[in-house]
This record gives sequence, C-alpha cells and structure tokens, in this order.
Amino acid sequence: MIIETIEVGGCRSYILGCTDTHTGAVIDPEISAIERYRGLASQHGLALRYAIDTHTHADHFSAAREIARALNAQVVMSHLSAAPFVDLRLDDGDMLIVGGLRMRAMATPGHTADSTSLLVRDHVFTGDTLLIGGTGRTDLPTGDPDQLYDSLFSKLLKLDPATHIHPAHEYKGRAGSTIGEEIATNPRLQKTDRAEFVAMMRALNISAPTHLTEALRVNMSGKKSVAQLLSEASGAVPFMAMDELARRLTRRQNDLIVIDVREKEQFDAGHLPGAMHLPRGQLELRVNDAFPDPTVRIVAICEFGKISTLAAATLRALGFMHAAALDGGMKAWREAGFALES
Repeated sequence: MIIETIEVGGCRSYILGCTDTHTGAVIDPEISAIERYRGLASQHGLALRYAIDTHTHADHFSAAREIARALNAQVVMSHLSAAPFVDLRLDDGDMLIVGGLRMRAMATPGHTADSTSLLVRDHVFTGDTLLIGGTGRTDLPTGDPDQLYDSLFSKLLKLDPATHIHPAHEYKGRAGSTIGEEIATNPRLQKTDRAEFVAMMRALNISAPTHLTEALRVNMSGKKSVAQLLSEASGAVPFMAMDELARRLTRRQNDLIVIDVREKEQFDAGHLPGAMHLPRGQLELRVNDAFPDPTVRIVAICEFGKISTLAAATLRALGFMHAAALDGGMKAWREAGFALES
C-alpha cells in the first residue's frame, strides 16, 4: 500500500495507492498542489480513480473537481455534501474499492455535518474530526459539538489503538499518531463526559479561517475563487513591461491606447500621460463606443495589476484581440519614477 502525504500550509492531503493494480485515490486535495498530485501519481505509476473530500472545507480550496476532470476520476463525498458536482456519495459503512484496497466510510459529523472518515486496513483518514493533539472545531457552518462527541467516543476511538491516523491538518509538523496515542495524550479527549466535552468545544475562541466565506462558496458550488479567476486571466492575456510602455509614451507612438480602469478619484489623483479613463465596472457597457476599431492595441492598467488583468481578459473575450495588461500597476509605476499627469 502506498500512502503519500502532501502538505500545504498546515493542510494535509494524501495519495493512497494499491501497488498490485496501480490504482489510487487522492484524499482532501488542495488546489495549489494539483501538479504535485500528478507528479506523485506518475512517480508511483498510479491511475487515480477517486478524488475524495472528507468534508466541505472552510479553510482551503478543494481540487477534487479539477482532478476528476483532468484524470477522468470520480469526485467522492458524503451524501450530506451540498456540492452539486459530486459523482459518488457515500453513506456510513459504504466501501470504496481501490485495486486490492478496501476503504470503509465512517460518518463522523461534528466538525461539519458531512464529515466522513475513511478506514483502510490499519490507517484511518480522519479529515478534521480527529487531529493530532486536537479535534476539529464545531463553530463553523453545520458544526455540532454533540455530534463530534459521538463521532469521536462512539466511533473513531473504538478503533484498534494501533490504527494510524491521518488528519487533514497538522500545523506543528508532527509526523503521525495512532488512536491509542491520541486517547492517552490528546487534551480534548480527556473530557470523556459528554456535557464537559460539549461545554469545552463551545467555549473555544478560535479565529475564523482567512478564506472562510470564499472557501465555503467555492467548495459547495464548484465555482471559482478569485485566485482562480486571476490565474485564468493571467494565462489568457499578454503583458507589457513598464519600461516598454514608458518608451512608447515618450516617443508618442500613436499605436496603442492606455486605459486606466481604476475609479475616478484614483485616476484624478495621478495617471499615465494620455491615459483614457474607463472604470472596470463600466467596461462592458462602454467598450463599443470607446473602441470602434476592434483591431486597436489596448493596454489596461490599475492600481496593483490585478483588475487590469481581468479587464484585458474581458476585452479579449469581447473580440479586442490586441488587448494586454501592464505588468504591474500604478503603485509600481510611481515607485519606478515614471511620468505621471493629473
């Protein structure tokens, strides 16, 4: 059996593989590590059959859908998951066959209603239900400390004490643990009385994940994050360097139009010489009047270089095939000492 652990900023995901059949699964994949999953699967000669999320993540963006699309795998989650793109929904006790491996689903709600742990031989992938030295929080949407108590004390902690646990998070770099070690040393599991455990969980004061709203929106709907939109836009447009644009403006070459897509107050405070003001929010509505010639060369600029990238991608999608974005924004332009007018 192959188990590979992939770490991204405290998030842990896993590749599980059968050495006899060269089939595998990825568990709790994170969007920024897609190429790492591909590389590890290739290294072991694995065909990934399943992309599994143990629950709806609130702190990172799942890559399950992207992996399934790219590798012809199936997205797997609990039957309680709200995500519409899930191919295979699991009930408590269901089993996935990964070559010669049998993976049993254990419904372990509490951190979220759809939390599921996966037991494979003497290894259990616990998601955020049971962590090394801790447990998942219960104060996020669909969390419930009573359900977490049952999932821990009536299910996971009843497993063989030698069972290795593989949580979806580990912030202190600890290599691993077992059910027995957690029973003996995990401070939250020392509260074995239900009322005391529930009170402890309700009294926790933990800051919300940085991307809580966006992560829930993306992971529950299968739509895109802002970072994904920017990444796709960056790959769809060319860029112009600041020194190249500065040379063209100095030479007064009449072969391009610079559009400033910031708001009016920012534009009035200082902009590139000869720049046209066309706020991003008005771009689609005004573009035909502003640019009657669809072959015109356009360079978009904003404050930090992100909105202008989206603007250039929109212009290209609308048929202005010579649209580009400035590599950088007005902040970088000012810091470089290039010319401004107001």
